[in-house]
Amino acid sequence: MDFTLPESALAVQRGVADICSRYDLDYWQRCESDKRWPEEVWAELAKGGWLGLAVPEEYGGGGQGLLELAVATETLSASGAAGGSAFTYVLTPGFGAMTLARHGSARQREELLPRLATGEIETCFALTEPDAGSNALGISTSARRDGGEFVVNGQKIWITGVQRAAWMLLVTRTVPAAEARPRTHGLTVLLVNVPEAVAAGRLSYRPIPKMGANTTPSNTVFIDDLRVPAANVVGEVDQGARVLWDILNPERILLAASALGGAEVALRAAVQYAKEREVFGRPIGANQAVAFPLAQVKAKIELARLMLYKAAWLFDERRPCGTEANIAKLTASQAAWEAADHAFQTHGGMAYSLEYPVARLLADARIGRVAPVTEELLLNHLATQVLGLPRSF
Repeated sequence: MDFTLPESALAVQRGVADICSRYDLDYWQRCESDKRWPEEVWAELAKGGWLGLAVPEEYGGGGQGLLELAVATETLSASGAAGGSAFTYVLTPGFGAMTLARHGSARQREELLPRLATGEIETCFALTEPDAGSNALGISTSARRDGGEFVVNGQKIWITGVQRAAWMLLVTRTVPAAEARPRTHGLTVLLVNVPEAVAAGRLSYRPIPKMGANTTPSNTVFIDDLRVPAANVVGEVDQGARVLWDILNPERILLAASALGGAEVALRAAVQYAKEREVFGRPIGANQAVAFPLAQVKAKIELARLMLYKAAWLFDERRPCGTEANIAKLTASQAAWEAADHAFQTHGGMAYSLEYPVARLLADARIGRVAPVTEELLLNHLATQVLGLPRSF
């Protein structure tokens, strides 16, 4: 067994870190406070070719895999962006480029992948619905065939990045959930031209006020009699589950990478403060009550990173990776929360001050334990699918 990252991943790590070194914690705090996209970082990542890592070389990309994309996401997050801002990497390189590279038609790949590789266009992903929640198979957004088009109606929620997206990967039901046999049948993924749909009055969105991660706005999306050409199907009609798994597993892996980077930022902030802050004549880091929880966090970060890289490697090898992706997401999110929580405790009352990054890191870290899938459902997968315990539903 070789635990050394390949040179391709190390090159990504160095390249992204070099760009991010020019943007400090204050920069990311301003982006969060102003609720604005990190335009400067995004532009530099695009210019350096770091957004097109998962795009095949024939379309102008780097021809790399999910492992390199995970390393890029983790590096961006660990630089100071933390979980909320690092999600920018998931929206287009993850949801858009990687999905189309694997499942897009020849026309879709030719038209979109070169522009995704350069950051010229961006994508978003629409699955979650108000009534379905984490039950992805229970969605009700319908796509009815009408000649050479699908007519789509429904509502989505917590859809991030609609404002900037040129294209939306929209998950619909072409067979109602109640009629689908098996339950995974009847899902169809459609590519929706967002600006055209908005201009036609067939797609609208409403931002959701959030406690954190405000560099990337999330929205409720409304779809009314939206016509989508049949040529915009990603994969096959009624067989969208095959596409969906190749979206959801990378999403878990990339968000695990984002969480791990956030954990590193929080741990770094806590350690620095514990070294500098003196009470009763010595640095507070000399107290085991402060030092030991931070040491535990470090151990958990390293353990989660091993599973993160394993899950990404399995995906790139086209092997089953659902369990590993779930474990990586579960452990990384828990490590991020514990890191932020202990950083908050280490800073004491000063953690409430926005002069320090701790409040932002705490808000970002809490997201991972409920989104895009709750901790309980990850544990349910391990209980029923891995341990063989009886299902509760």
